[in-house]
Amino acid sequence: MKRRTKIVVLGSALLLTAGAASAATASDAPRQREAAALTGTAELHRSAGDDITFSFDAHLAARDTADPTKATGTFAFSHYLNGRGARAKAKVDCLVTGGKVAVVSGVITESDLPGAEGKRVGVTVHDLGRHDRLGYSWASTGSPVETKELPKCVSSAPFEKVEKGTGDFTVVPWRPEL
Repeated sequence: MKRRTKIVVLGSALLLTAGAASAATASDAPRQREAAALTGTAELHRSAGDDITFSFDAHLAARDTADPTKATGTFAFSHYLNGRGARAKAKVDCLVTGGKVAVVSGVITESDLPGAEGKRVGVTVHDLGRHDRLGYSWASTGSPVETKELPKCVSSAPFEKVEKGTGDFTVVPWRPEL
């Protein structure tokens, strides 16, 4: 009986030591944060009754820090007034962030706006907590359908204020080696 007790105690001690060592190794491993990101959703409402929504899920992996055109993800937007308007979804093709500002561009993959699919658009977000702002390329270029060839990561200044209580944008700042 004594021998069994020693074996159980020794076995338990070995298991506890092994568990603690593997937990320490896992927690000591440095986690590399992504190089840049833009996530969140917000709504805009204008005095004329416009109902506008923007949603983002854009990321630049740490291994791609030197090339913002390797960003991945999607973003979507919609704009309706008196029941008329359109929505679109774009595949991200560039993401550049600085501080709390992000510029993302992408090519429209789905839309109910005739002629919009295949067109590149860009959006700028300023993550200001409860007072987020945004801008978009078509503010200066006209409808995405009319824009000939917008370069990657091009947009306008974030001139629009999001509806209070709807902005939950999060910008992870890009820190490239310069």
